[in-house]
Amino acid sequence: MVKMKILSNKLKKHIDEKITLSGWVYNSRRSGKIGFLTFRDGFGIVQCIVAKNDVGEEKFELFKSLTQESSIVLHGKPVLNNRAPGGVELITEDIEILNLSKDYPISPKEHGTDFLMNNRHLWLRSKKQFAILKVRHQIVKSIRDFFDSNDFTLVDSPILTPNSAEGTSTLFSTEYFDKMAYLAQTGQLYGEASAMAFGRHYNFGPCFRAEKSKTRRHLTEFWMVEPEIAFCDIYENMDWAEKLLIYVVKNVLENRIEELEILERDVSTLFDLIKGSFPRISYTDCIDILKKNNFDIEWGQDFGAKEDTFISNQYKLPVIVYGWPKDIKAFYMKRDPNDENLVLSMDILAPEGYGEIVGGSERETDIDNLVSRIKSEKLNQDDYKWYLDLRKYGSVPHSGFGMGLERVVAWICGISHIRETIPFARTMTRITP
Repeated sequence: MVKMKILSNKLKKHIDEKITLSGWVYNSRRSGKIGFLTFRDGFGIVQCIVAKNDVGEEKFELFKSLTQESSIVLHGKPVLNNRAPGGVELITEDIEILNLSKDYPISPKEHGTDFLMNNRHLWLRSKKQFAILKVRHQIVKSIRDFFDSNDFTLVDSPILTPNSAEGTSTLFSTEYFDKMAYLAQTGQLYGEASAMAFGRHYNFGPCFRAEKSKTRRHLTEFWMVEPEIAFCDIYENMDWAEKLLIYVVKNVLENRIEELEILERDVSTLFDLIKGSFPRISYTDCIDILKKNNFDIEWGQDFGAKEDTFISNQYKLPVIVYGWPKDIKAFYMKRDPNDENLVLSMDILAPEGYGEIVGGSERETDIDNLVSRIKSEKLNQDDYKWYLDLRKYGSVPHSGFGMGLERVVAWICGISHIRETIPFARTMTRITP
């Protein structure tokens, strides 16, 4: 008897052969002498037919005792059935119980989000959450494949850092022997050092922001991929970000369409995305559009969720907003040589109101400008000595961006709240389970 995993393309190769499956009861029901078991094993879900005539009276009574999330071993034969999930179902011949689950807290009835988040360690087993994290896995794989196939070198950046990269107000601090250290908000500064060594670099790991925000777009711990590219200006930087997003979406559509169907995602806009280039609009033009539509905003102010949503809703595709005011952007962004009030930066806003998913810029190469910005931000210049060295020894034009993984997962899956896009969410009010 062959041990198998629930992968429809593999099960179909063993039609009418005896196989063994190990997993958990998703749900079950019975009608007279026939039972129907939905069975999952972490790889997929299969419908199983449990007939008293096939398994015998003793095992049929055993089947009747099964509860949600009981762990079991099934023996039987797969058969074709176009109406079954994956086009295959299992004719069960024998059942073994490993652990009979008692009072499983997440029943088929409706539960509140807080209850489900408190039971996140179990909620991950549900069909919808399983599908979201399968899509997340595909996005992570596609990101790595994209950069690896375009001659980028993965160079990990530290999680513990001595200084800030994005402003001191959103840092998590910790004691580091006789000093203070901070959880990294970004790996970008270290990425610039790597780009000077490897030409094309990326890091991909967790970031931490102590931002006191309770919106559906924010987590205190999240994952971000950050490429940094030597001899690259802001326009090429936009091109790289666009190509990455198109590649990721294309791969999800090719490999995870079943999961998107489970999530009831309207994929029409995703298919549109892989066909064309993204619209590009300046920050200044965005302000004009917003003011004409009665938004209370002035030039120099940052966008909030409402402004992001309105601008993105003007387009079916992600939109690149470029040319931001220097006073609302990070100190390391390069001044626009044609307008000292601007920096050569860009944000990519996802359609359908999902907000910013990419933020990037060309980096400042003038050491005097950098020192001036560090001082104006009231940062300790000594903490950035190594960073300033990059401008002393072989400085070149270079650019990069950060793409927030969870926001991309939320957008591609069509999920309303970012907390479902990461296995165990960390927010202002949640650090368990």
